[in-house]
Amino acid sequence: MITGKVNADYEPIIRIAICDALTKVHERDAVIDTGFDGWLSLPPDLIAGLGLNWKRRGRALLADGSESIFDIYEATVIWDGQLLTIPIDEADSDPLVGMSLMEGYELNIQVIDGGTVKLMKLPKD
Repeated sequence: MITGKVNADYEPIIRIAICDALTKVHERDAVIDTGFDGWLSLPPDLIAGLGLNWKRRGRALLADGSESIFDIYEATVIWDGQLLTIPIDEADSDPLVGMSLMEGYELNIQVIDGGTVKLMKLPKD
């Protein structure tokens, strides 16, 4: 199980562990964003600091109808105790955990300041 807290802005926050190019682990807070269908987004300065490998360009349709083009990198994260290599979208925002990373999990959020955030792995059929 992965746990976190809801902050004063009512954002569900969890700690994410990201391996840099030298396999050193760095932990950062990340906002769970159910409107983001990707895996994980990180800001450009963090991507550069981690020395992540560039993979390709991506496109996204934003909520306002505009299109965004961005760089996609690759990183290994520690997710629920397991190493997982995933695509990382570059975005000028706080780190965001998307729905693809949470696939196969149940998300429970107590939407109060200091509320509990829980991600529980669903049983496989």
